[in-house]
Amino acid sequence: MTKIALYDTTLRDGTQREGISLSLDDKLKIAQRLDAFGMDYIEGGWPGSNPKDVEFFRRAPSLGLKHAKLAAFGSTRRKGTRPEQDPNLSALLEAKTPVVTLVGKSWELHVTEVLETTLEENLAMIEDSVAYCKAKGKEVIYDAEHFFDGYRANPEYALATLAAAARGGADCVVLCDTNGGSLPWEIEEAVGRALERLHDPLAEAEERANGNGRVALGIHTHDDAGCGVANTLAAVRAGAAQVQGTINGYGERVANANLCSIIPDLQLKMGYDCVPPERLAGLTELSRLVAELANLTHDDHLPYVGSSAFAHKGGIHVAAMLRNAESYQHIDPTQVGNRQRSVVSELSGRGNLIDKIRQFKLNPESLDIGRVLDEIKQLEAQGFTFEGADASVELMLRRTHPAYVPPFEMINYSVMVQRRLRGSTGESRAELAAGRGTVIEATVKVRVGPQIMHTVAEGNGPVNALDTALRKALCGVYPQIAGVRLEDYKVRILDGENNTAATTRVLIESRQGMRRWSTVGASPNIIDASWRALADSMEYALVTIYG
Repeated sequence: MTKIALYDTTLRDGTQREGISLSLDDKLKIAQRLDAFGMDYIEGGWPGSNPKDVEFFRRAPSLGLKHAKLAAFGSTRRKGTRPEQDPNLSALLEAKTPVVTLVGKSWELHVTEVLETTLEENLAMIEDSVAYCKAKGKEVIYDAEHFFDGYRANPEYALATLAAAARGGADCVVLCDTNGGSLPWEIEEAVGRALERLHDPLAEAEERANGNGRVALGIHTHDDAGCGVANTLAAVRAGAAQVQGTINGYGERVANANLCSIIPDLQLKMGYDCVPPERLAGLTELSRLVAELANLTHDDHLPYVGSSAFAHKGGIHVAAMLRNAESYQHIDPTQVGNRQRSVVSELSGRGNLIDKIRQFKLNPESLDIGRVLDEIKQLEAQGFTFEGADASVELMLRRTHPAYVPPFEMINYSVMVQRRLRGSTGESRAELAAGRGTVIEATVKVRVGPQIMHTVAEGNGPVNALDTALRKALCGVYPQIAGVRLEDYKVRILDGENNTAATTRVLIESRQGMRRWSTVGASPNIIDASWRALADSMEYALVTIYG
């Protein structure tokens, strides 16, 4: 199997995505996990651009990377400046990384209108900068920025910039689709031409005379035309030996090419060697960790690593999957550390629930599957959705068992919201504006075994007050309920045309330790919808965790 070198630029190009700002500690943690996964190169940042990246490279040696080579990123020398006088090149060398990645211009438009220099000077800037870093003992990767745009405009000049990097001694020349607008067949043709130019027998003889070996070719694409991953695969087919990208495709504008798709495509579909199989099984965990540290919601629909990547909703699909898992899956999800699951909805058949019962480790013979299936279809017609509320589905199944005894039963509840008038208790206008003039009180009456518990609690809002009152009612019999935390609360208006009479759906995510679960409620009354989801969450915790 041909080895493809993996170059991760999440810590540099990935942070250029709108809404991402990694802390120094975040970057260090991600670097460690990228190394453990098996990345060959980790681009840590641009040390000449900001103090955070300078500090990252200062602390990076303490990471003790075992596999990956750390790369510092920067540009070629400025026009009219000698390499040893260029502050950017000095900052790259001061980062003390084994690898330096230099970016230079390949497109005439950028040379003349952005750099405002001559085509000849740009070639000298590339060659001089690469040669200078090589003389300092660095492995040099040259990023040919806007190569494919430059190739379309003037193929000979774009190729000449690559030759300049090769003359300087670059170890790898990377072709960049910086604007992300190329298509796979354009990529494949240009990569082929680049390899012909770099590996021309006469040019190679000249490079060997200068002490340089054969130059490897790499690819760096963006996803502005929706082809970032496809363009990377096309480049590898044409001969590229290094692929650059980011975890989850994080990057400027739309996205960088997503390594979480590229790596399994190359390894599982195309037969290339990227990482050992046991490390590939850590891909989903790596994807979700980076999302968590970036403070972004993980995209459920990402190929390979999304929670929906191997989720099956249609009843016919699930029935077939129960007979043969290959019937509706293109790979075994465990190869990338993901899992197969079925989704319960009004489109479900018995197979969906049977699969859920297996997942929940329940005994199907003691449950009324038909009754639950009918109930789900009726409730979804009323606005419920059970796709993201497995805990509610499990409770519905458990409740059909003849011996099931709920840990508590709701008798009634009430919520009072009182707005105090200014001056009634002496609050100032500022205090009232801050909400201090509003009192929210919930009363809950529940049956816990033979006891009737009647409790009252105040809260910051109606749901918080209900939550607090219910916990007070339960904690005397179930003290462990104090360990359950409400992690997220989502509200969706389902029929906005009905204005304030619209049906509201509430999804509550709860946590106890590392375990998370979700429950759902729906009603034209948002308090009633919230109570349904909240009560299910508490019942689920008591039955499955503490039961």
